[in-house]
Amino acid sequence: MTILIAGCGDLGTEVGLRFAELGHHVVGLRRRTELLPAAISGQSVDLSREKPVVPPDTEIVIVALTPGSPTPEAYRAAYVDGLRNLLDGLDDARVTPHRFLLVSSTAVYDVSDGSWVDEQTPANPRPGTAAILLEAEHLLHSRIPSAVVFRLAGVYGPGRERLITQVREGGATVSAKSRHTNRIHRDDAAAAIVHLMSRNQSPEPLYLGVDNAPVVSREVLNFLATELGLPLPETVATESHRGGDKRLRNRLLLESGFVFTYPTYQQGYRAVLDGRGTRHP
Repeated sequence: MTILIAGCGDLGTEVGLRFAELGHHVVGLRRRTELLPAAISGQSVDLSREKPVVPPDTEIVIVALTPGSPTPEAYRAAYVDGLRNLLDGLDDARVTPHRFLLVSSTAVYDVSDGSWVDEQTPANPRPGTAAILLEAEHLLHSRIPSAVVFRLAGVYGPGRERLITQVREGGATVSAKSRHTNRIHRDDAAAAIVHLMSRNQSPEPLYLGVDNAPVVSREVLNFLATELGLPLPETVATESHRGGDKRLRNRLLLESGFVFTYPTYQQGYRAVLDGRGTRHP
């Protein structure tokens, strides 16, 4: 049995390594296969332009594509064109995978009033990159109705240390009216993908990938400053609207039996600050 990982960046590589540790044969699709660890067999392919050669014994497909830039054009090339070429490659190989999962984003919820969001909340993306993500989800379910969409919140972890860097360099500020933020540690995101694809019970068509602690951004920055022994970030009058203001529920993921290693940002960021975990290419 082969596990096919389309998009072996940080998250996809971690997923592939976890499947390899379980004894599976893992093939990773990536432009630069020399960056893949030895445990993952590489196939050099640019999915935005070409179809892959799909191994005939492929049973599980994970799509964790990353756009080259935050532009609508780059998102369309990665998520829509890349997904379509992958699906066409599966058709050419006459392969029907047992399980298929697409990593998407909770950015498809344009919510700014601090309300709760779960899998039953209708997606209402803004025009642009978020709308393209939802288009890719619809493309997938039109071709493989049983596929799983895993909408991730902000992923942090080894090599994903933007907030820590801001606090260390003194550039972090908090709004006088701080909004809610949602996140998940990279290792928990990867472990959840393996969990959903490996359990005997058929997964639901949609899960939110987020930890147990929606929290206002001020609390996260103040926590990091305290852990680093630095002054608390300055409070400013301006308000950031990046990412909206919403609280994401992970009840469905928890009900699947998944157990978080880092259930809140405190445990996760302490692990990052202590140097635990591995940064992948």
